[in-house]
Amino acid sequence: MKAGDVVFIGPDCSVQFTGDRALIMRVASIGEVDPYNGWVWVAGYVLDARGIATAKRELYVVRAGLRVAPTPAVVSKPGRGDRVTRTGCTRQSSSR
Repeated sequence: MKAGDVVFIGPDCSVQFTGDRALIMRVASIGEVDPYNGWVWVAGYVLDARGIATAKRELYVVRAGLRVAPTPAVVSKPGRGDRVTRTGCTRQSSSR
């Protein structure tokens, strides 16, 4: 596990993450494994269903309970060269 990985933090990490308290997190850093039964500090960003970071958190979890999660699809904003029509659809502008 390294910085940038997306992990699922659920009940295998700690009982406090059961049910709707489970979360998906993009790891910023992982502390050294604490000699207390393999627990470790994980710092990172909680992601919503679209993959947008909603909060920065530092969590104390069982390292063996961390699971790699699928990376959520990030919905991007229209970029340069794109224009948004009145219906909200993005259309590529043509360069001539």
